[in-house]
This record gives sequence, structure tokens and C-alpha cells, in this order.
Amino acid sequence: MALVLGAALLTALLAQVSISVPGSPVPITSQSLGVIVAAAALGPLRGMASQTLYLLLGAVGLPFFSEGASGFDRILGATGGYLVGFVPAAFLVGLAARRGLDRRPWSALPLFVAGQLVVFAVGVPWLILAARIDVAKAMSVGFIPFVPGGIIKAAIAGVLLPLAWRLVGPRQA
Repeated sequence: MALVLGAALLTALLAQVSISVPGSPVPITSQSLGVIVAAAALGPLRGMASQTLYLLLGAVGLPFFSEGASGFDRILGATGGYLVGFVPAAFLVGLAARRGLDRRPWSALPLFVAGQLVVFAVGVPWLILAARIDVAKAMSVGFIPFVPGGIIKAAIAGVLLPLAWRLVGPRQA
């Protein structure tokens, strides 16, 4: 439980690193770095549980979402799909990490980019519905500006996690 709570708190902390995107209701944040790290470290079920806990704590009023926001309305709003996308992303990254794909940078980087893409696969369609915008607009305000940051976050995790596993030795999970 402590690990799951810690991972939820890490995601909440990283959510506070937020940059507004002109014309977009969705800010660039560091949350997905927390999702990737939690999933790789905890595995699919505990990683998914940590992100579900993160959502629940933010929904009930703790200032866990970007810029200290909270509430169920955030999950239903334009940013909600990205938040909800953390749950399947954590599961899939955790599943692949359990198979050792997080152990070497050349396999970790594509895995962590794929985790970012899962978040977008949920977030962009949700943005279309919540903000009532078309696909082209959603891509221009909800995907394209986030690609460089997503790659950077995946690269950070792709370098740091294999180094961390090398330091702590073989996992027992």
C-alpha cells in the first residue's frame, strides 16, 4: 500500500510542474513521467492501482491535478481523458516492464514512448468530446504540442530506470 500511495503522490507532485499551452485547455505537465516510473517500478497491477488512487484522491478534492486543481469535474472536462489514460498506460507499461523491457535504454525508450501514446489515445478523443472540437483542432492543441515533452519524459525514464535497476540488482517481483 505504501508503494502505491507513494507512486500516487509522485504523480501528484509532478502534476504541479505545469506549462500552459496557448489555445489549449490541456497544460503540459510532468505527470506522465510519474506514471511511467510508477508502472515500471511497481508492475501492472500496483502501477494501475497507483494511478487509480491518484485519480480518486484528486476527484475527492485533494489538489493533485495540474496547478493544484481537484474535483470530479476535472476528470469529466477536457483534461480528463489524459488523466484517465494514466490507468491503462500504467498497466501496459508495467506489464512490459515485468518482462524486463525497462532494463535497457534501447528497449525502455520505445516502451515509455508507447506508454505516452496510450495516454494520448484516451486523452485526444476525450478532448474532442469534452471541448466539442474537431479532430484536427484536437490534434493541434491536444497532441502535437505534447510530443516533444513526451519524448523527453520517456528518454529521462528510459535512462534513469535501467540505471536504477542496475543499482538495486535483480527484481524479486
